[in-house]
Amino acid sequence: MAPPSRIIFSLLTFVTVGMIIGALSQLAFIRKLEDSYDTESMPFRRLRGLESSYIQLPRGLNIWNNDNESKILRLGYIKPEVLSWSPRIILLHNFLSMEECDYLRTTALPRLKNSTVVDKNTGKSIQSDVRTSNGMFLSRKERKYPRVQAIEKRISVYAQIPIENGELIHVLRYQKNQFYKPHFDYFSDIFNLKRGGQRIATMLMYLTDNVEGGETYFPMAGSGDCSCGGKIVQGLSVKPTKGNAVLFWSMGLDGQSDPNSVHGSCEVLSGEKWSATKWMRQALHT
Repeated sequence: MAPPSRIIFSLLTFVTVGMIIGALSQLAFIRKLEDSYDTESMPFRRLRGLESSYIQLPRGLNIWNNDNESKILRLGYIKPEVLSWSPRIILLHNFLSMEECDYLRTTALPRLKNSTVVDKNTGKSIQSDVRTSNGMFLSRKERKYPRVQAIEKRISVYAQIPIENGELIHVLRYQKNQFYKPHFDYFSDIFNLKRGGQRIATMLMYLTDNVEGGETYFPMAGSGDCSCGGKIVQGLSVKPTKGNAVLFWSMGLDGQSDPNSVHGSCEVLSGEKWSATKWMRQALHT
């Protein structure tokens, strides 16, 4: 039998070697993740330490290209930017690809109808002059399409809410002079609360560029002024940029509805604003 000291030494050696291997593996992964941002398939990238300098890279150069899961999650493309902690708002740059934006817009176009709002007394959808856009919901059959499944999974991962807790994707079009006055995404009626609980969070994805006005406006966020449909107002606004997405929470960290999450869509001055919305619930949405 080996002396106890030799056994202890062997165990310590084994643990030390394991820790070294683990550390090297973590460093390699982090390095791979960093490199993916440096080699993303966009026309330009920012040089480290040189905020005003750019170099051009060939399109399609991305080390995640052979990893299907990473393609679905767009690792190396999406850049999160925290806009506000109260209410909680995160801007996700490059959340959708240009092809995904065009796909959602093309799918929705022939099926657009006048947008509605939820009647707080009955829970039913009604037309209202507070919302003047056109929209449609993707069907449950379309939800199973690979392209839609990829978007749904990406939303679930970044929001950290299970896919099955989400409502069907809602595509909207705002034309000139159309808007949606400030409102809450959380429910005030019992009917909708029974079908999956309260809305926790919203992922709002922009599908077009070249829009004047049409900002997403949070009057209770920020501490300064912002632009909203050509007017200067107090609060925080996000300009619609194709491929970007805004993730915000309708519930606070205390689990209660957050009145600071009030938001609206500013009036479109020119062009068309297209967006896709995913509302996420507390429980399985039926």
